[in-house]
Amino acid sequence: MFDLIIVGGGAAGFYAAIQVAERAPDLKIAIFERGKTVLSKVKISGGGRCNVTHGEFVPKDLAANYPRGEKELLGPFHAYAPMDVMAFFEERGVPLKVEEDGRVFPKSDSSQSIIDCLVGEADRLGVTVLRNSSVKDINKTEEGWQVTTMNKHYRSRKLLLATGSNPKIWKLLEKIGHQVVPPVPSLFTFNVSDNRIKGIQGLSTYASVEVLAKKVFHTDKKSLNLKSKLDQNTFLYAEGPVLITHWGLSGPAILKLSAWGANILNDYNYSFRILVNWLPEYTTESMEASLREIKEVEAKKTVMRTNVTELPKRLWKRLAEAAQIGPEKRWGDISKMELRALAEQLTASSFKVEGKSTFKEEFVTAGGVDLKEINFKTFESKLHPDLYFAGEIINVDAITGGFNFQNAWTGAYIAAQAITS
Repeated sequence: MFDLIIVGGGAAGFYAAIQVAERAPDLKIAIFERGKTVLSKVKISGGGRCNVTHGEFVPKDLAANYPRGEKELLGPFHAYAPMDVMAFFEERGVPLKVEEDGRVFPKSDSSQSIIDCLVGEADRLGVTVLRNSSVKDINKTEEGWQVTTMNKHYRSRKLLLATGSNPKIWKLLEKIGHQVVPPVPSLFTFNVSDNRIKGIQGLSTYASVEVLAKKVFHTDKKSLNLKSKLDQNTFLYAEGPVLITHWGLSGPAILKLSAWGANILNDYNYSFRILVNWLPEYTTESMEASLREIKEVEAKKTVMRTNVTELPKRLWKRLAEAAQIGPEKRWGDISKMELRALAEQLTASSFKVEGKSTFKEEFVTAGGVDLKEINFKTFESKLHPDLYFAGEIINVDAITGGFNFQNAWTGAYIAAQAITS
């Protein structure tokens, strides 16, 4: 008989176990992990460095990075935020650093530092870790919960589920009455095959990107950078670095769109059109006017070899080619139609997206236990007392940058407080 069984040997599971054991050392705690190794997602996160959290310390601004869960996490982030997570690891001998973009990593630049800390603390506190223990069933009992693995039944007074995006566990929860929002991928890159970006992979530049709707949306319209730049043809808009890759487009702006548009883009079967403004400080009209002035000043110079913008030279050349401007065309000889075409390529490049790719090794899903069925003061089920959740098992997900881990740490901490109160 355990006092607490935690299903899931990932970040949320270990963090919750440690927090409970520290607050109540006499409790008998077990972590059930279905695989041979624990904390496998921690191992590969951040390119093997582990993006522990994000250096955004204002709860409202922190919560704004969650397409699903923004409202629900505001209160929890007031209770337990990135600074608390950073203190947890640093107090246990894992110094951290905040990089220029706000992401927080161990100074060792190795996820093993985080893994060793969590495993070591769980071991020190007497937490039982059962590997190769895939849960087949969960049932409510008079004393609490029964957890069934392949070979054995275990009983526990309380149960915390921290299994991430695990369809089998979601089905078990549906069996006992919980609603599960169907999962769809989030945080993915766009597959684009287009001569304008072919062969210039690795190039990155600041741009704005719009996803064009296949029908007019109202409730789904959302501007990611709070600019009122949406019209009836656009339902998602973001600015930020855009990275050209072997398979298409990636970078922070693309990842934001994939997160906020997760459900609709899934409905589109990942086939849709985007507009990229490579110089977002300009509209097509203002760019055309600027190019007219440049035409007068640079009349004798060749358009292709005279990059009059801050764009990378290779991209400028590709966009000029797409505007049907010949390699020897001089600014003074450029026609009104060519000038307009160049302005459009610079500020409204249309690309067809056909498919998606997983962002690095990270795989995040939108979907999970319906947020209406969770008490966010305790992360306890509203349907079943003594059943708790933490991490991606619930319908919360975030953009890249350490925010998904922060959801795991915060949920685990608050659930641990409730379990030991």
